[in-house]
Amino acid sequence: MGSATLTDLTSQQPTVRLVTTGDLAGLADELVAYHAEFAPLYRRREQRAWGEVYLRGLLLADVPRKNTEALALRLLGAGADADRRVRGLQEFIGAGGWDDAALLARHRQLVEATLGDADGVLLIDGSDVPKQGKHSVGVARQWCGHTGKKDNCQAGVYLGYASAQGSTLLDRRLYLPACWFTDEYAERWRAGGIPRGTPFQTKHELAGDLVARAMAAGTLRARWVVCDEGFGDSGALLDRWAATGLHYLAEVPRDTQGWCLTAPDGQTPRAAPQTWIPPQRGSKKGPAPHRVRLHPASPAKERATTWAAQVPAARWQRYRVLEGSKGPLVADFVAVRWVTVRDRLPGPVAWLLVRRSLPADPAEDPEYKYYTSNAPADTPLATLVWVSGMRWPIEACFAEARQEVGLDHDETRSWRGWHHHLTLVILAQHFLVRLQQRLDPREGGLRGAAAPTNGDRQPTRPAPAARADHPQLGASRVIAARLPAITATQPAGGGRPHRLPPTPQVRRLPDSPRPTAPLAG
Repeated sequence: MGSATLTDLTSQQPTVRLVTTGDLAGLADELVAYHAEFAPLYRRREQRAWGEVYLRGLLLADVPRKNTEALALRLLGAGADADRRVRGLQEFIGAGGWDDAALLARHRQLVEATLGDADGVLLIDGSDVPKQGKHSVGVARQWCGHTGKKDNCQAGVYLGYASAQGSTLLDRRLYLPACWFTDEYAERWRAGGIPRGTPFQTKHELAGDLVARAMAAGTLRARWVVCDEGFGDSGALLDRWAATGLHYLAEVPRDTQGWCLTAPDGQTPRAAPQTWIPPQRGSKKGPAPHRVRLHPASPAKERATTWAAQVPAARWQRYRVLEGSKGPLVADFVAVRWVTVRDRLPGPVAWLLVRRSLPADPAEDPEYKYYTSNAPADTPLATLVWVSGMRWPIEACFAEARQEVGLDHDETRSWRGWHHHLTLVILAQHFLVRLQQRLDPREGGLRGAAAPTNGDRQPTRPAPAARADHPQLGASRVIAARLPAITATQPAGGGRPHRLPPTPQVRRLPDSPRPTAPLAG
């Protein structure tokens, strides 16, 4: 049944974010200051004003769906000129000529200040939104992770970041299915405003671009990148990440094959595969062969499942990896060096990590998960196990972004609108991360210095302790309940969009006239 010794790694996972009903003094000032970080990056004064309205609405508006119409009516009022204000906000999101990349570049700098760690982990995952119609950009009948079946949906690829201090979303890309590049979709392409020359890219290629952009910027420290088997099944993607200097740890399908360099007993070495070019033999039928092939004397490839099934019970090591919604995740792990497969030939030497679940009912079969990693050969098993648990934070980010800041509430149909909306959702979600740290630094908040790391390069921080007297609440609902003045609607008589109260300690945004519709950018 494996080792009886349990190693607890939960203290090294991102802390549970608890937004409580405690001290919320100064929140209005903090939101003003947060928006001020991005205000200079908008090209026009009207854009800065609309940007504040939208960000404030995503965080504070108490409406069932945080689309542009609902936010405009809730924050700016339903009186005179309501239609004009709604159109103005819709134009800002759907067609506004402001630069998402500039805002996200500043966002990465703030994430470094909030969560940055030398052992930081980049997180890749997809998130899909079911759609009823067929005119929203990128919509097609395809696999939808939200419904767990093939469905009509928009598919996005997302980049997140996690450290022991917390986790947040970083970037996003909309996936355009291959059908959108056919003549049948030409009119929808034009109506959606998809930039001319946009190439078809697989989700794996989009994931590669997201990581490459984050690494090229050089503003956010990271050592690892993790993903599920939906991305880990691509050797080309893993090699691309490795070329950036990152260590990847990717879940792979159970039928993944390779050459394990040690027998399941952990003691007996195995021969590595070899390649060769067959001897040159002239032929009247064509040139001599020159393609590299697997040497006939090489051992046969082996499925990860076959190797794992033969591991002796004493070799498995037990770890408590993280605290899940249904209790702690405790599992057995084992790892081996293996030669990966690239184009049916031996590829880079990497790690194969196997996780075996512990069923509550002894009569049930355990579930196995398989991962591969290019981490150095001297990497301790505990480090690989710790990194395997760092993939879950992006799921928490998705849940928070959906429930609190309207990730899946966008109703614009355009390419620009999708990216604009998701950019501001990402900024709003990170504001909640910063809020948690300001409210209670004892639960993961970082006030200046980074905590030390041990010899295994694992962050060593105390485990977060949830307090029974502070229930975990939806952040936007808590904020709105405690600061009703912030969400006050605009008087029916008109005037500028409602401004957050100024403070002497922060730079106040310049006053600007109320945005008007139509708004060109």
